[in-house]
Amino acid sequence: MGFDPLPVQLPHAIAAGRLPRHHDDPFDRMLIAQALTDGLTLATIDGAMARYDVPVLADCRAIALQNSARRRAR
Repeated sequence: MGFDPLPVQLPHAIAAGRLPRHHDDPFDRMLIAQALTDGLTLATIDGAMARYDVPVLADCRAIALQNSARRRAR
């Protein structure tokens, strides 16, 4: 399992420009646009991304909270 690079292409830029302004971070808006354009699922704990009609990996928040608790326990 790994990751493949996803270059920003013109359809992504157009989609990002058309997104409602639920999120002000331009990088996150591009990730949302790429996910919407290419039919991808985002892995994030950023609640603002959930305001878009984009699939989000459901247990990312739980995983992040568990990792945070483990770091605090050390």
